[in-house]
Amino acid sequence: MSQELLFHKTYHHPTSKEWVVFVHGAGGSSSIWFKQIKAYKQHFNLLLIDLRGHGRSDHLIKELITNKYTFKDVTTDILAVLDHLKIHSAHFVGMSLGTIIVRNLAELAAERVQSMVLGGAITRLDIRSQCLVTLGNLGKHIIPYMWLYKLFAYIVMPQKNQKESRHLFVREAKKLCQKEFKRWFILAAEVNPLMRYFREKELAIPTLYLMGDRDYMFIQPVREMVAEHKQSFLWEISDCGHVCNVERPEEFNQKSIEFITKFNGQPIVA
Repeated sequence: MSQELLFHKTYHHPTSKEWVVFVHGAGGSSSIWFKQIKAYKQHFNLLLIDLRGHGRSDHLIKELITNKYTFKDVTTDILAVLDHLKIHSAHFVGMSLGTIIVRNLAELAAERVQSMVLGGAITRLDIRSQCLVTLGNLGKHIIPYMWLYKLFAYIVMPQKNQKESRHLFVREAKKLCQKEFKRWFILAAEVNPLMRYFREKELAIPTLYLMGDRDYMFIQPVREMVAEHKQSFLWEISDCGHVCNVERPEEFNQKSIEFITKFNGQPIVA
Protein backbone atom coordinates (compact mmCIF):
# COMPACT_ATOMS: atom_id res chain seq x y z
CA MET A 1 0.00 0.00 0.00
CA SER A 2 1.39 3.41 -0.94
CA GLN A 3 2.15 5.87 1.83
CA GLU A 4 -0.68 8.20 2.66
CA LEU A 5 0.50 11.79 2.62
CA LEU A 6 0.17 14.41 5.32
CA PHE A 7 -2.30 17.18 4.66
CA HIS A 8 -0.42 20.04 3.02
CA LYS A 9 -1.13 23.34 1.33
CA THR A 10 1.03 25.27 -1.12
CA TYR A 11 1.27 28.89 -2.19
CA HIS A 12 3.08 29.44 -5.48
CA HIS A 13 5.12 32.55 -6.21
CA PRO A 14 4.98 33.79 -9.83
CA THR A 15 8.76 33.93 -10.28
CA SER A 16 10.66 32.61 -7.24
CA LYS A 17 12.03 29.06 -7.29
CA GLU A 18 12.75 29.06 -3.56
CA TRP A 19 10.54 27.00 -1.26
CA VAL A 20 9.88 27.59 2.43
CA VAL A 21 8.42 24.71 4.45
CA PHE A 22 6.64 25.49 7.73
CA VAL A 23 6.67 22.89 10.53
CA HIS A 24 4.43 23.46 13.56
CA GLY A 25 4.89 22.02 17.04
CA ALA A 26 3.05 19.37 19.06
CA GLY A 27 -0.59 20.17 19.63
CA GLY A 28 -0.66 22.80 16.90
CA SER A 29 -1.35 22.73 13.17
CA SER A 30 -0.36 24.68 10.08
CA SER A 31 -2.89 27.32 11.15
CA ILE A 32 -0.33 28.75 13.61
CA TRP A 33 1.43 30.33 10.62
CA PHE A 34 -1.48 32.61 9.70
CA LYS A 35 0.58 35.70 10.56
CA GLN A 36 3.44 34.61 8.29
CA ILE A 37 1.72 33.69 5.02
CA LYS A 38 1.09 37.18 3.64
CA ALA A 39 4.67 38.36 4.22
CA TYR A 40 6.37 35.17 3.07
CA LYS A 41 4.37 34.57 -0.08
CA GLN A 42 5.63 37.87 -1.48
CA HIS A 43 9.11 36.31 -1.70
CA PHE A 44 8.87 32.51 -1.82
CA ASN A 45 6.81 29.45 -2.66
CA LEU A 46 5.27 28.15 0.58
CA LEU A 47 4.49 24.67 1.84
CA LEU A 48 2.42 24.32 5.02
CA ILE A 49 2.11 20.86 6.55
CA ASP A 50 -0.09 19.35 9.27
CA LEU A 51 1.99 16.76 11.15
CA ARG A 52 0.55 13.30 11.70
CA GLY A 53 -2.46 13.32 13.98
CA HIS A 54 -2.70 17.12 13.84
CA GLY A 55 -5.02 19.47 11.97
CA ARG A 56 -6.23 17.83 8.80
CA SER A 57 -3.71 14.99 8.98
CA ASP A 58 -5.79 13.24 11.64
CA HIS A 59 -7.31 10.77 9.19
CA LEU A 60 -4.24 8.80 8.16
CA ILE A 61 -4.70 5.04 8.16
CA LYS A 62 -1.26 4.45 9.63
CA GLU A 63 -2.28 6.32 12.79
CA LEU A 64 -4.71 3.51 13.54
CA ILE A 65 -2.02 0.86 13.46
CA THR A 66 0.95 2.73 14.94
CA ASN A 67 1.20 2.68 18.70
CA LYS A 68 4.30 4.82 19.09
CA TYR A 69 5.89 7.67 17.17
CA THR A 70 9.55 8.50 16.82
CA PHE A 71 11.08 11.71 15.53
CA LYS A 72 12.31 9.72 12.55
CA ASP A 73 8.74 8.62 11.70
CA VAL A 74 7.45 12.19 11.88
CA THR A 75 10.40 13.46 9.83
CA THR A 76 10.03 10.92 7.03
CA ASP A 77 6.37 11.96 6.73
CA ILE A 78 7.59 15.41 5.67
CA LEU A 79 10.16 14.01 3.25
CA ALA A 80 7.38 12.03 1.57
CA VAL A 81 5.47 15.26 0.92
CA LEU A 82 8.59 16.92 -0.51
CA ASP A 83 9.13 13.95 -2.82
CA HIS A 84 5.50 14.01 -3.91
CA LEU A 85 5.74 17.72 -4.78
CA LYS A 86 9.19 17.23 -6.37
CA ILE A 87 10.77 19.79 -4.04
CA HIS A 88 14.42 18.78 -3.95
CA SER A 89 15.49 21.33 -1.32
CA ALA A 90 13.90 24.09 0.72
CA HIS A 91 14.26 26.50 3.59
CA PHE A 92 12.57 25.28 6.77
CA VAL A 93 10.83 27.32 9.45
CA GLY A 94 9.93 25.46 12.64
CA MET A 95 8.26 26.42 15.90
CA SER A 96 8.68 24.85 19.35
CA LEU A 97 8.80 21.04 19.06
CA GLY A 98 8.73 21.51 15.29
CA THR A 99 12.29 22.88 15.53
CA ILE A 100 13.50 19.44 16.62
CA ILE A 101 11.75 17.87 13.65
CA VAL A 102 13.40 20.37 11.28
CA ARG A 103 16.81 19.71 12.83
CA ASN A 104 16.23 15.97 12.58
CA LEU A 105 15.25 16.31 8.92
CA ALA A 106 18.55 18.13 8.33
CA GLU A 107 20.33 15.22 10.00
CA LEU A 108 18.58 12.60 7.86
CA ALA A 109 18.68 14.52 4.57
CA ALA A 110 21.03 17.52 4.78
CA GLU A 111 20.91 18.02 1.02
CA ARG A 112 17.20 18.86 1.29
CA VAL A 113 17.71 21.73 3.75
CA GLN A 114 19.05 25.06 2.49
CA SER A 115 18.58 26.96 5.75
CA MET A 116 16.74 26.66 9.05
CA VAL A 117 14.77 29.24 11.01
CA LEU A 118 13.98 27.84 14.45
CA GLY A 119 11.46 29.82 16.49
CA GLY A 120 10.92 29.14 20.19
CA ALA A 121 13.52 26.43 19.73
CA ILE A 122 13.75 23.53 22.15
CA THR A 123 17.36 22.44 22.46
CA ARG A 124 17.26 20.95 25.94
CA LEU A 125 14.69 20.19 28.61
CA ASP A 126 15.73 21.82 31.88
CA ILE A 127 14.75 20.57 35.33
CA ARG A 128 11.35 22.31 35.16
CA SER A 129 10.64 20.85 31.74
CA GLN A 130 11.69 17.37 32.82
CA CYS A 131 9.44 17.61 35.88
CA LEU A 132 6.55 18.52 33.58
CA VAL A 133 7.25 15.55 31.34
CA THR A 134 7.48 13.24 34.36
CA LEU A 135 4.21 14.58 35.72
CA GLY A 136 2.57 14.13 32.34
CA ASN A 137 3.84 10.58 31.96
CA LEU A 138 2.56 9.66 35.40
CA GLY A 139 -0.83 11.21 34.81
CA LYS A 140 -1.44 10.78 31.10
CA HIS A 141 -3.61 7.68 31.58
CA ILE A 142 -5.80 9.14 34.33
CA ILE A 143 -5.79 12.92 33.86
CA PRO A 144 -7.74 14.35 30.89
CA TYR A 145 -5.11 15.41 28.39
CA MET A 146 -6.56 18.91 28.02
CA TRP A 147 -5.92 19.54 31.71
CA LEU A 148 -2.29 18.61 31.16
CA TYR A 149 -2.03 20.66 27.99
CA LYS A 150 -3.53 23.77 29.63
CA LEU A 151 -1.13 23.36 32.55
CA PHE A 152 1.82 23.12 30.18
CA ALA A 153 0.58 26.10 28.17
CA TYR A 154 0.46 28.25 31.31
CA ILE A 155 3.89 27.15 32.51
CA VAL A 156 5.58 27.63 29.12
CA MET A 157 3.61 30.81 28.27
CA PRO A 158 2.82 32.44 31.63
CA GLN A 159 2.83 36.15 30.79
CA LYS A 160 -0.30 38.21 30.25
CA ASN A 161 0.80 39.22 26.75
CA GLN A 162 1.05 35.52 25.81
CA LYS A 163 -2.70 35.00 26.19
CA GLU A 164 -3.27 34.83 22.42
CA SER A 165 -0.57 32.17 22.04
CA ARG A 166 -2.00 30.08 24.88
CA HIS A 167 -5.51 30.24 23.48
CA LEU A 168 -4.28 29.36 19.98
CA PHE A 169 -2.44 26.26 21.14
CA VAL A 170 -5.16 25.10 23.51
CA ARG A 171 -7.73 25.50 20.73
CA GLU A 172 -5.62 23.42 18.34
CA ALA A 173 -4.87 20.80 21.00
CA LYS A 174 -8.60 20.24 21.51
CA LYS A 175 -8.65 18.72 18.02
CA LEU A 176 -6.32 15.91 19.16
CA CYS A 177 -7.75 12.75 20.64
CA GLN A 178 -6.38 11.43 23.93
CA LYS A 179 -4.49 8.58 22.25
CA GLU A 180 -2.86 11.00 19.82
CA PHE A 181 -1.80 13.29 22.64
CA LYS A 182 -0.17 10.37 24.47
CA ARG A 183 1.82 9.37 21.37
CA TRP A 184 3.20 12.87 20.96
CA PHE A 185 3.80 13.27 24.66
CA ILE A 186 5.98 10.16 24.69
CA LEU A 187 8.17 11.85 22.07
CA ALA A 188 9.26 14.32 24.75
CA ALA A 189 11.35 11.54 26.32
CA GLU A 190 13.50 11.52 23.17
CA VAL A 191 14.30 15.24 23.29
CA ASN A 192 17.35 15.36 25.56
CA PRO A 193 19.32 12.45 24.03
CA LEU A 194 18.56 13.73 20.52
CA MET A 195 19.45 17.33 21.30
CA ARG A 196 22.64 16.29 23.10
CA TYR A 197 23.73 14.70 19.83
CA PHE A 198 22.68 17.81 17.87
CA ARG A 199 24.70 20.06 20.19
CA GLU A 200 27.79 17.96 19.63
CA LYS A 201 27.39 17.81 15.86
CA GLU A 202 26.92 21.05 13.96
CA LEU A 203 25.70 20.85 10.38
CA ALA A 204 26.97 23.13 7.60
CA ILE A 205 23.53 24.69 7.24
CA PRO A 206 22.82 28.36 8.06
CA THR A 207 20.57 28.42 11.12
CA LEU A 208 18.73 31.33 12.71
CA TYR A 209 17.25 30.97 16.18
CA LEU A 210 14.41 33.41 16.83
CA MET A 211 13.63 33.49 20.53
CA GLY A 212 11.53 35.69 22.79
CA ASP A 213 13.71 37.11 25.56
CA ARG A 214 11.00 35.98 28.01
CA ASP A 215 11.01 32.39 26.79
CA TYR A 216 12.49 31.50 30.17
CA MET A 217 12.34 27.71 29.83
CA PHE A 218 14.21 27.44 26.55
CA ILE A 219 16.29 30.53 25.75
CA GLN A 220 19.42 29.86 27.85
CA PRO A 221 20.25 26.50 26.23
CA VAL A 222 19.88 28.19 22.82
CA ARG A 223 22.32 30.93 23.84
CA GLU A 224 24.82 28.25 24.86
CA MET A 225 24.41 26.30 21.61
CA VAL A 226 24.78 29.36 19.38
CA ALA A 227 27.96 30.33 21.24
CA GLU A 228 29.45 26.97 20.21
CA HIS A 229 28.13 26.68 16.64
CA LYS A 230 29.73 28.84 13.97
CA GLN A 231 26.86 28.57 11.50
CA SER A 232 24.15 29.49 13.99
CA PHE A 233 22.78 32.90 14.83
CA LEU A 234 20.42 34.09 17.56
CA TRP A 235 18.00 37.01 17.45
CA GLU A 236 16.22 37.73 20.72
CA ILE A 237 12.85 39.45 20.41
CA SER A 238 12.26 41.81 23.32
CA ASP A 239 9.26 41.51 25.62
CA CYS A 240 8.24 38.26 23.92
CA GLY A 241 7.62 34.72 25.08
CA HIS A 242 7.73 31.25 23.55
CA VAL A 243 5.45 31.53 20.50
CA CYS A 244 7.27 34.47 18.94
CA ASN A 245 5.74 34.07 15.47
CA VAL A 246 2.32 34.86 16.98
CA GLU A 247 3.35 37.39 19.62
CA ARG A 248 5.72 39.44 17.45
CA PRO A 249 4.90 38.48 13.84
CA GLU A 250 6.32 41.59 12.17
CA GLU A 251 9.76 41.16 13.74
CA PHE A 252 9.67 37.41 13.27
CA ASN A 253 8.83 37.80 9.58
CA GLN A 254 11.35 40.55 8.92
CA LYS A 255 14.31 38.81 10.54
CA SER A 256 13.54 35.36 9.14
CA ILE A 257 12.89 36.56 5.57
CA GLU A 258 16.08 38.64 5.65
CA PHE A 259 18.01 35.60 6.82
CA ILE A 260 16.64 33.26 4.19
CA THR A 261 17.19 35.83 1.44
CA LYS A 262 20.72 36.70 2.57
CA PHE A 263 22.12 33.21 2.79
CA ASN A 264 19.87 31.51 0.29
CA GLY A 265 21.00 28.12 1.50
CA GLN A 266 24.72 28.70 1.05
CA PRO A 267 26.99 27.54 3.90
CA ILE A 268 28.44 30.41 5.88
CA VAL A 269 32.20 30.89 5.73
CA ALA A 270 33.46 30.92 9.30
